[in-house]
Amino acid sequence: MVKTIHMTQNDVQHFVNVTSKCDFDIDISYNRYVVDAKSFLGVYGLDFRSPLKVSYDGYNSEFEELLNKFAVAC
Repeated sequence: MVKTIHMTQNDVQHFVNVTSKCDFDIDISYNRYVVDAKSFLGVYGLDFRSPLKVSYDGYNSEFEELLNKFAVAC
């Protein structure tokens, strides 16, 4: 599953805390850069001025709520 989100640098710690609780792989990308969404330094190094794509293949209710909070309207 792929979702597009927008978050700020202030949201990174909470985002990583929630993703770290998931038992499946989660990637977050911007253009060609793909990082592990469970890595604080990886996520913090992304460009937050543009939408980010989150790719994952699993389900966690807290993670889904977080994605809905940061979701970009299409």
